[in-house]
Amino acid sequence: MRNRAAAPWPALATAAAITLLLALLALPVLALLLRVPAASVLSRLAQRDVLESLTLSLCTSAIATAIIALLGTPLAWVLATRRLPAQRMVDALVQLPMVLPPTVAGFALLLAFGRAGLTGGALSAFGIRLPFTTAAVIIAQVFMAAPFFVASMRAGFAAVDVRYREAAATLRANEWHTFARVALPLSRRAFLAGLAMSGARALGEFGATIVFAGNLPGVTRTMPLAVYVAMESDLDAAVAISLVLLAIAFVLLLALRMAPADPFGGRRDA
Repeated sequence: MRNRAAAPWPALATAAAITLLLALLALPVLALLLRVPAASVLSRLAQRDVLESLTLSLCTSAIATAIIALLGTPLAWVLATRRLPAQRMVDALVQLPMVLPPTVAGFALLLAFGRAGLTGGALSAFGIRLPFTTAAVIIAQVFMAAPFFVASMRAGFAAVDVRYREAAATLRANEWHTFARVALPLSRRAFLAGLAMSGARALGEFGATIVFAGNLPGVTRTMPLAVYVAMESDLDAAVAISLVLLAIAFVLLLALRMAPADPFGGRRDA
């Protein structure tokens, strides 16, 4: 009788845990949505400094995502199909930015590419100055967001049935053709997921950007930095910019959920 009477408690505890976590995730979003009227949000978004930060964020994150896809796809392919001599070290290096505090990442970038940094002298010889420029924003975004794309693409490539690669080899396809014509199309969903996650991470980058690139209006002040500045003087503007970031992240995730599950047009079950 005691066992039967105690049976509902695990279910109740599970329901309570789920409710608390969902509430923790939903309440901050709800607070943003209810903070200011829609008309006030639109008026704040029309301000010049807000438009500058929005344009800068969209441009730099788009460029960073393109660079990540271009450089990260071959790396993910190699990690998924080969056994490297220092595989664990390479894995740790690729994943390090995911666990590294962003301010530490920005400081490391400054020591690497700053005027007195590891490569600063060589870059200065060619007239290249990276810190506190728009290029520094892009570098910081690439550094912090690349692991998300590589992890997604690596999983996608690893999930491709080896028999497809073997069939391509029997047809005398070289590795490049196997990669481009077989593995990459079959990993399309992983590619889209990687783009969405790395793009969202680049768009929301703050810590590494402010340390390595600074907070210069129109040059390095992205939307997350604009929120930080606006919180001190114009709370409604901070809410408006935050809502834009929230909307972009939501659209990216929704588009990912609605994307075909396979390259032949099949859709994932709801």
